Amino acid sequence: MSSSTIKNDGDTVAGNQEASQNEDVRTTTSKAGIPELFIKNNADHDHEAGHFPRLSNDEPPPAASDIRDSRSTILTGRQLLTRSSGRSSSTSSTMLRNRGATYEKAGEDGVSRMHKFSLYETAVRFYLVGADVMDAKFRILKIDRTAESGDLNIAEDDIVYTKKEMNQLLNAVDDGNKASGGLKLRSSTWGLLGFIRFTGDYYMLLITKRSQVAMIGGHYVYQVDGTELVSLTSTSSTRSKSDRHPEEARFVGILNNLDLSRSFYFSYSYDVTNTLQVNICHERRNLSQDPPQLPRINFNDMFIWNHHLLEPAAKVLRNTYDWCLPIMHGFVDQAILSVYGRTVYVTIIARRSRFFAGARFLKRGANDLGYVANDVETEQIVSEMLTTSFHAPGPKLYTNPNYTSYVQHRGSIPLYWTQDSTGVTPKPDIELNLVDPFYGAAALHFDNLFERYGAPIFVLNLVKSRERTPRESILLKEYTKAIEYLNQFLPNEKKIIYKAWDMSRASKSRDQDVIGTLESIAEEVLKTTSFFHNGDGQDTGTKMQNGIARTNCIDCLDRTNAAQFVIGKLALGHQLHALGIIDDTSIEYDTDAVNLFTHMYHDHGDTIAIQYGGSHLVNTMETYRKINQWTSHSRDMVESFKRYYNNSFLDAQRQEAYNLFLGNYIFKQGQPMLWDLSTDYYLHHSDPRVWSARTRNNYVQWYNSDHLVHRQMPALPRSDGLVAKTSLEYFDDYWLEYYRPLAVSSFLKIFSFRMNSTLRYIPFKSTKDGRYDLSPFRVRSTAEHDTPEKPRHPRFAALSNDSQDVQSHDGSQSGDTPLLPPSSSGAYHEPPRIKFAEGSQDHRSILKESKFELSPIPASSDQTPKTSKTPKDKSAIAQWTLNQFVVNSLNPSVTSAEMDEYGRYISHPLNLPLVVSTDTPSAPSLELLAYIQSASNSDVSNLHSTEEDIADFVEFIDVGEDPLTVTEADTPKKRYKAYRQWLKGKSLFKQSRIDP
Repeated sequence: MSSSTIKNDGDTVAGNQEASQNEDVRTTTSKAGIPELFIKNNADHDHEAGHFPRLSNDEPPPAASDIRDSRSTILTGRQLLTRSSGRSSSTSSTMLRNRGATYEKAGEDGVSRMHKFSLYETAVRFYLVGADVMDAKFRILKIDRTAESGDLNIAEDDIVYTKKEMNQLLNAVDDGNKASGGLKLRSSTWGLLGFIRFTGDYYMLLITKRSQVAMIGGHYVYQVDGTELVSLTSTSSTRSKSDRHPEEARFVGILNNLDLSRSFYFSYSYDVTNTLQVNICHERRNLSQDPPQLPRINFNDMFIWNHHLLEPAAKVLRNTYDWCLPIMHGFVDQAILSVYGRTVYVTIIARRSRFFAGARFLKRGANDLGYVANDVETEQIVSEMLTTSFHAPGPKLYTNPNYTSYVQHRGSIPLYWTQDSTGVTPKPDIELNLVDPFYGAAALHFDNLFERYGAPIFVLNLVKSRERTPRESILLKEYTKAIEYLNQFLPNEKKIIYKAWDMSRASKSRDQDVIGTLESIAEEVLKTTSFFHNGDGQDTGTKMQNGIARTNCIDCLDRTNAAQFVIGKLALGHQLHALGIIDDTSIEYDTDAVNLFTHMYHDHGDTIAIQYGGSHLVNTMETYRKINQWTSHSRDMVESFKRYYNNSFLDAQRQEAYNLFLGNYIFKQGQPMLWDLSTDYYLHHSDPRVWSARTRNNYVQWYNSDHLVHRQMPALPRSDGLVAKTSLEYFDDYWLEYYRPLAVSSFLKIFSFRMNSTLRYIPFKSTKDGRYDLSPFRVRSTAEHDTPEKPRHPRFAALSNDSQDVQSHDGSQSGDTPLLPPSSSGAYHEPPRIKFAEGSQDHRSILKESKFELSPIPASSDQTPKTSKTPKDKSAIAQWTLNQFVVNSLNPSVTSAEMDEYGRYISHPLNLPLVVSTDTPSAPSLELLAYIQSASNSDVSNLHSTEEDIADFVEFIDVGEDPLTVTEADTPKKRYKAYRQWLKGKSLFKQSRIDP
């Protein structure tokens, strides 16, 4: 067996001793037609090494054009290699391979995504090793650290190695670099986000921490919890620090201002940038072709926030998404709806557009490309988990009828308007910068919505219509004119449906039902757009969503989130009805299902508000249902102040980070620095110098007719040929990712076990008696908000709902009511909502006005355990409205236990006689007798005082005529120890316990 040689300029990996020096890095083909990577020595690194295994056997050599044109996109997964590959210390014992073995190439064995990564380094190279979820298949990527400034030199290997073969390769690299320090494990990462450069060399951005947030079709969705920026510059590079641009560190600091550990999400095997409808239809179209195709890249460019970082990798890698992860910015949450043993997953995914992205007052309206500010796509996926994957039994690929989804959209009003936030007013004046008679920005925007979602589009405009000083009403009139102008050229059945309603005025009026109006609008929306329901179209019916509900207010935050919740709540009822969970299409408020959905939407709204406005929601569903407690007013004031503070002082800094990370600003020699720009207008709008060369849009045919075509479910995947002869794992490897065979785990580490669920609403005591209605669609009494495992404090035990029972199926009464649902971390939260960290998820339910009745509590001490006041007890006080405080103050009551305690207190003697004798009094109390009997004569006789005790006693009773004046003679005394420390400059508040 002939030996192979692997050498390079700085990484000497063994070969024939006859190998010449100073050879360039090149890929050659062996006599058997096997691609072999030759890494030759240079003059400074000339070492001997053993034989390296043959990479393949008896395979015809591929043409050079085939290698260059190969765009395989099969391997799209990646994760962290939590430990090193376990390389053996002996090279010679593992270098040989069995004769006749062959190497597998990427994509030859179907879908096989990399899920684990380890970054190794030598003096002149980085080696990124990727492994699948089972640690059975490995690939390697080589990154040059000595490339010229501004160049990115990466070598991609398409060979899929086994673990043994990867160990051999790493051992060979290590052995060839002994003189320069060998091969070291730099870090273990969960993925590579791409490469970025500012003024000189490149950096690569790695994911160091992650957490599971959702599971869709057996594919996990993760949140980025930590990142690391690694410079590709070698420590031994000839480029010294003096050669670097002086502003390089400042650019790095600006990028670090963008916290990537908040609300950034990715998945190794599920496309989080597209909706479920798009993903399912895309896969079904691929499989219905002849021959069927494996999953191909179909990422939505609008929602890939690291797009700028992926561009350098796309220029040098054949399979960019095999190694680099696209991340999405927005919100992801998932919870379980338990219906008598049937498990339903409710998932909310919000995707924020990377175009025209920024902070509240700095990004308003639309740019000349039709992209609007605060553009967010919200999708709710409701699926019954009878089977995990997207496939029906058979298998019928991507035809599982238990998956449904509904999509909504929010975005700023698509006109040219701004607000000047340089003043001190919290509500700056609104200015229309440009009045376009043809409404070009709005036309581009709605044509883009037609392309993404189809027709028709239902526009719900919630801005104010009547104001003392016209602000929002200016935009209302102009927006209405824009819709009327665009509609006159659309076909009748495809016209934009426009609904304007002053929601703010209605919420302040006593005679208007805000929720009722929104529900009637939601009914019209659902009839117009429908929703997506997967299936095969034969045994089960299918539905496609055509069109979108576009909701906006002035900020697209508070009012928009409430309106989207009502629409989403109605869609939830339709989705559950389509799955056969409920008979009707509506769900009542104050049920476990709606409360759970409300908490998810509040978290969704809070996250979107923080990203755009800098604070949580100010007005929530309680505000518009007019059931919020009086304590919420102070909370609203705090959130309003936080929003004002962030908009005034922090938004500019955040906008710079956005512009740098998204690639809106790219450093060029001779151009102004990012922080020197007076405005970023030209970073988000097209260059005026290219307007003359650009083809002007048609003012009449402003839309693309192909975008208005009614969307239908693609045909079923072919059941013959490759699909019938190939196992399911060839097309979808969800089984290994979700079930993790051969992996040791525990319930606390299983995501589905830790998910929030309606089961946590249920009081444990009532379920033991069988008196509780377990249906999550039953309207609950909301008087009790305490947790089942925490005993109630006696002072607040009167808040129990003993007088408000829940009727069960058999007609019996239950005194227990459902609990508020816990947060995603499992901790319980009760209203009022208390905000902690910005990224924390706090939940809040929709509550009707509670009616508290006082009930006596038994005097038995075992029924009223003494517990310390917990935060939950304190939050119970906040549930009392002002009227309830007055009622309880005018009608006070105490329990029998409190009466006994008070009687015992007032019967205690106020003046205790001085004990001057050992004789027992004539009528002693029981307490005195017990005390006397507890002290024996021997104990009394053993009492004695030492000389030191007597000296201390004399010192304490020796008080001068002026005890407040401290003389020098007093300083040594123990009583003045604190005073001596104060004289030495020590703080009294930082001292430990002072001895007398």
